Amino acid sequence: MGYDAAAIRAMYPALRDGYAYLDGAAGTQVPTAVTDAIAAAYRNGIGNAGGPFPASHRSEAIVAEARSAVADLVGGEPGGVVLGPNATTLVYRFAQALAETWRPGDRIVLSRLDHDANVRPWVQAAARAGAEVRWAEADPATGELPVGQYDTLLDERTRLVAVTAASNLLGTRPDVAAITAKAHAAGALTFVDGVHATPHGPTDIREIGADFYITSAYKWSGPHIGALVAAPELLDTLRPDKLLPAPDDVPDRFETGTPPYADLAGITAAVDHLAALAAPDPALSRRRRLLASMAAVETYERELFARLLHGLEELPYVTLYGKPARRTATAYFRVADRTPREVAEHLAGQGVNVWHGHNYAWELTGALGLRESGGAVRAGLVHYNDRSDVDRLLAAVAGLGEGGG
Repeated sequence: MGYDAAAIRAMYPALRDGYAYLDGAAGTQVPTAVTDAIAAAYRNGIGNAGGPFPASHRSEAIVAEARSAVADLVGGEPGGVVLGPNATTLVYRFAQALAETWRPGDRIVLSRLDHDANVRPWVQAAARAGAEVRWAEADPATGELPVGQYDTLLDERTRLVAVTAASNLLGTRPDVAAITAKAHAAGALTFVDGVHATPHGPTDIREIGADFYITSAYKWSGPHIGALVAAPELLDTLRPDKLLPAPDDVPDRFETGTPPYADLAGITAAVDHLAALAAPDPALSRRRRLLASMAAVETYERELFARLLHGLEELPYVTLYGKPARRTATAYFRVADRTPREVAEHLAGQGVNVWHGHNYAWELTGALGLRESGGAVRAGLVHYNDRSDVDRLLAAVAGLGEGGG
């Protein structure tokens, strides 16, 4: 087994433009295998599901294959994979469905570490149901989400605990398994946002105790599609709003409208691409190949990120936010006497793509005291980044301290 970063980069046509793509936390580029799969679906002919002709059968097979691929990626069951346009839309859909059973006096527990997609839908659903929202606070100094606080947040009226598997801003990887264990002991369901976590290491939703797990394919080199994974029997207890003639079985009842069949073909291609990153034994199941490849990705990113983090720490005019013990390769920082936008614009001029601002971590940037002043700059690594990307970022930031820009 080996990890060949140069060979992996060669699979991504977009990387040929000469830019350092350190914006992966906002969305990744796609390999040729994904664009080829999408194009092939269109070339071969697709039709709406349920028809007696081959194009319809091809579409049905594409959906089944996409469900199976996502299930293998996160350790779920194909029958529990709900596909949708994006993670935010799916969270809203499930917040509405779950809140149907909430009553005044019920409670939900949210985290200020989370992306707003795993916050606002629940806040709004709780308000409509008359339920109380309780907050798990992130430590502003470290970026950690202390597990002990959940002992005082949970009780017999808690209906749901929503928490992220990794902060999209600081990279923090909280002890989700410990949090979900406390939630289950209190009789609550758990909803885990895995959008930022999934691309950066092996995922096992059973191991972390996620009743519901959300992920986005465009964060792991796939098309702009979201997926929610849960046990089929749990999904069967929920009755979302749907059109009367639409399928009522699980998971179809949660999917409104005609699916983007060609893009779903891209999901399967993206998962197969991830499974082959570290060249594991092709005789292994796809699930086992994914676990091996994503473990190699985690190790590779950790080593590369150490270089990025050390380089930023060495610059006296750079302030880094968060120092969690476990994290993804994601850095959030400011440069003295520069606005985050000015820094991002300077880096873009040097051929480095980064994001700036709150990055939808609304509660967290508020807790850090950064939201009203423009947030900070976010640079993140994914599996196709290399040392040259890191070095270009560090040189560009160093140039700002030398009066450049």
